[in-house]
Amino acid sequence: MLEIENCCLAVVDVQGKLAQLMHEKEKLFSNITILIKSAKLLNIPIIWCQQAPDALGSTILEIVELLPEINPINKTSFSCCNEPQFKNNLLRLNRRDIILCGIETHICIYQTAADLQRFGYQPCVITDAVSSRTEFNKTAALDKMKTMGINICSTEMILFELLKNANHENFKQIAKLVK
Repeated sequence: MLEIENCCLAVVDVQGKLAQLMHEKEKLFSNITILIKSAKLLNIPIIWCQQAPDALGSTILEIVELLPEINPINKTSFSCCNEPQFKNNLLRLNRRDIILCGIETHICIYQTAADLQRFGYQPCVITDAVSSRTEFNKTAALDKMKTMGINICSTEMILFELLKNANHENFKQIAKLVK
């Protein structure tokens, strides 16, 4: 079970025209928004990455507006773990459970999750907050990560796992976000 004090949220590459091509993009954007708002309520640190923004464009506005206090980490490597600033942020935060959302599941999310696991972190991929251009590629990546022992769950699963019970001070606010 994940604990709030051990978690970090990584928002990966939800950018430009590519984001608009994602399978079930409305659900994807909505769930990423819920995760970001919930992380802020729970004081879970957020790391925000962008893949080659000069080529792919900036992160979509609905996410940028939620992260005014955070500077994105620009990268060219598919795995966020190959970007020194990302690794330095993880070391500074000293949190072992990394919640992953963003695109594309079969490229940047998969490679980041695999590297996080290899480096001793516990990645948790949020199945309804990641996507690819095709459902097939998303499913293939989730299946492979599952066989690797990477934690796969949904937005609501992870949020209520973190809250533990209805007595949590942020329960009502988070429950409103998911309804």
